[in-house]
Amino acid sequence: MSEQIFISGQTKQEKYAALLPQIHALTASESSMISNLANTCAALKEVFDFFWVGFYLVDGDQLVLGPFQGPVACTRVAFGKGVCGTAWKDKEVQLVPDVDLFPGHIACSSLSKSEVVIPMMKENQVIGVLDVDSTQLNDFDAVDVKFLSELCTWLVSLH
Repeated sequence: MSEQIFISGQTKQEKYAALLPQIHALTASESSMISNLANTCAALKEVFDFFWVGFYLVDGDQLVLGPFQGPVACTRVAFGKGVCGTAWKDKEVQLVPDVDLFPGHIACSSLSKSEVVIPMMKENQVIGVLDVDSTQLNDFDAVDVKFLSELCTWLVSLH
């Protein structure tokens, strides 16, 4: 497949519906998880212009920064700390409309206002999280959760 993304939809749902099959085609034949995560970040950033999109991968008792697009970020997050660490601990999506109201939020950037974090599950264990930040309050919803969760399930199935 060509390493280009083509999106024709206007709504968020239409954009995700057009993007996910292209990410599937882009990643299906690549054996490197890091490469697949990197291209996924680039595609999400290109289509949605998220402030920050990236992966943190489980390494012992911490999440360690993986591939991402956006400004520099926190390198390590402890289990149960911040939005990412909470998603890891609870094994649940964290949909945060206002990060300033999230207890223990780790502010890698003061520009981040809302966030969604999707745990990446393999054999009922979290192996990483997809973290997406916006400079707008309440920027994420059930549409993001649905499609980003499907995307994470796909990426984990490759490895």
